[in-house]
Amino acid sequence: MSTTTPAQHDPAPASSAVSAPVTAPVPAPAAILPPAAPPVTPAAPRRSRPPARDGRITGQPAFVLHSYPHKETSLIVDVFTREYGRIALVAKGAKRPHSQLRGVLQTFQPLQAGWTGKSELRILTGAEWVGGMLPLEKTALLCGFYLNELLVKLLARDDPHPVLFDHYVATLNQLAHNEPPPIVLRKFERALLKETGVAADLTRCTGTRQAVEAGQVYVVDPERGPRPARASDAWPRITGKTLLDMEREDYLDVATQAQSKLLMRFLLAHQLGGATLNTRQILIDLMQL
Repeated sequence: MSTTTPAQHDPAPASSAVSAPVTAPVPAPAAILPPAAPPVTPAAPRRSRPPARDGRITGQPAFVLHSYPHKETSLIVDVFTREYGRIALVAKGAKRPHSQLRGVLQTFQPLQAGWTGKSELRILTGAEWVGGMLPLEKTALLCGFYLNELLVKLLARDDPHPVLFDHYVATLNQLAHNEPPPIVLRKFERALLKETGVAADLTRCTGTRQAVEAGQVYVVDPERGPRPARASDAWPRITGKTLLDMEREDYLDVATQAQSKLLMRFLLAHQLGGATLNTRQILIDLMQL
């Protein structure tokens, strides 16, 4: 039995019995093309860490400034972080005897902290002691509490100050290594006012912008900066040399130490709006710092 295969239809034969006449190709008119599109720039990569109020934060350098009880077993911890500033965290169960957080949430100890939440009061999810710093003792410990009180009362929440954070760490190390507390504190006070945007340039007179002269006497307007002292001024009278020394962080001169103490006490009192610094009063009573 034989089968017949249907013929396959080729699209076109390779040759034809009747050849079409060959004509020269006519060039096609030039196409009008749209202008070339500019190269596409890749989108900038997203930041690796989320914004302060979004998502879960982990591994953030932090120090405990202050803590107080919250409900029966928890604490509210005021912490100073490098990238998020001063924030408040709820440490759930931190008051329980066997809580892992109980021995970690101590002042003047470097931590790696994590939290979650979008409200002003967030939830602490973890805290780990980093180490590497000597403990503060005696006068240095009182000075440390004074630093913390300044930060709590003068720093707004959720306002990052990484430079001030680094200065805080350096100051704690200087105190722990028994560097002179009056000099260490003056440097930190000045850095705090600079970083919060309320410190004037001590090398220029306000209004005239004339250079401060070492041999002249000045007062410092808390809102504007130095100007020549007048007989009627009740503000602390400061020599130009002291102002110039403070600007370059040179506190070796005894007169500079004494005058800078009075000036910084005056400027901080203005920024605090009359609020009392408890640790400052203790230091004044005990050490005259």
